[in-house]
Amino acid sequence: MAEKAEVVFVDGVRTPFGRAGEKGQYWNTRADDLIVKAMIGLLERNPNLPKDRIDDVAIAATTQQGDQGLTLGRTAAILAGLPLSVPGYALDRMCAGGMTTVTTIAGAIAFGAYDVGIAGGVEHMGRHPMGFGADVNPRFVAEKLVNPDALAMGATAENLHDRFPALTKERSDRFGMRSQQKVAAAYEAGKIQPDLIPVAIKSEAGWGLATQDEGMRPETTMEGLAGLKTPFRSHGRVTAGNSSPLTDGATASLIASADAAKDLGLSVKMKMISFAFAGVEPEVMGLGPVPSTEKALRKAGMSIGDIGLFELNEAFSVQVLSFLDHFGIDDDDPRVNPWGGALAIGHPLASSGVRLMIQLARQFEEHPEVQYGLTAMCVGLGQGGSVIWENPNFKGGK
Repeated sequence: MAEKAEVVFVDGVRTPFGRAGEKGQYWNTRADDLIVKAMIGLLERNPNLPKDRIDDVAIAATTQQGDQGLTLGRTAAILAGLPLSVPGYALDRMCAGGMTTVTTIAGAIAFGAYDVGIAGGVEHMGRHPMGFGADVNPRFVAEKLVNPDALAMGATAENLHDRFPALTKERSDRFGMRSQQKVAAAYEAGKIQPDLIPVAIKSEAGWGLATQDEGMRPETTMEGLAGLKTPFRSHGRVTAGNSSPLTDGATASLIASADAAKDLGLSVKMKMISFAFAGVEPEVMGLGPVPSTEKALRKAGMSIGDIGLFELNEAFSVQVLSFLDHFGIDDDDPRVNPWGGALAIGHPLASSGVRLMIQLARQFEEHPEVQYGLTAMCVGLGQGGSVIWENPNFKGGK
């Protein structure tokens, strides 16, 4: 049997992320239009790729209903102008939906079934709140298969504070404030804008253009964060300031075999080394990236010390801090989320995994001394996902 093909991340783009709800910039925008816009932007950035060479389109969404349902990968492929010969499918792994479309396409490429695929995700949390319309089996609670907290993400974050007393509210607030500051600095330096695809939006004021993430709060202070309500528990520690806001947005990426990328003259921004998913107790779902990262490292024959850059999804501050404490990494380690993360930008569930990859790829360009990077995230109902990447720009050093 032939050796597995090398899998590479060719390119990735996203829409600006918008605040969910009636006051958000995408309230009058369809979910499928968001992912189609991202896909068209991705294809326009890669004109060397013949559209009929795309083997599959995998698009994730967590709440698959309405304009976010109907085998989204196939409908988005048609709407984006791909040939009808290109198939597509939808996928759901809650927060790690986009990450899983990438690893699923990657698996098909490594096996030799595909050469090139589009992988992405979309979440319109304003139109489709997480779990909306879901009919959770009563056995989960009646037979105590899971703690009732497992179905409320904010409660699972409070449980992490309980389990690890070193994870204080002050640390969580400070991490949230730093994320806001880092995102603002990255915007100021023009680092995030190159991968954003503008989206036409309609409001009562007329037509406009979404060109940046909505809802950033660079003016955040520790004093302001200290006074916020704790909606998940009386006198709790999880607030709007140390949680990712509800958000709408889409991401799309081009994944290929190294050989196909070379033949087609496509750029290579990252090479996939290893990936893993793992499960934990649902009531502490934020711990998920710990075992998934350990598994991915083990599969690659690596240790955490080999990782030079981390893009960790900031669903909640406490969740990232639990990962850092486990691996002995400082809260302010410059390798971790150098441009901030979901606490400021938002976490449109199924699309966030690819956002992590987009930012890591850009940072690889800036850091030729770094050989390996990690994208990792926690996943609802007690899971974690991790992908290890190699920097093609690596010049030796660290």
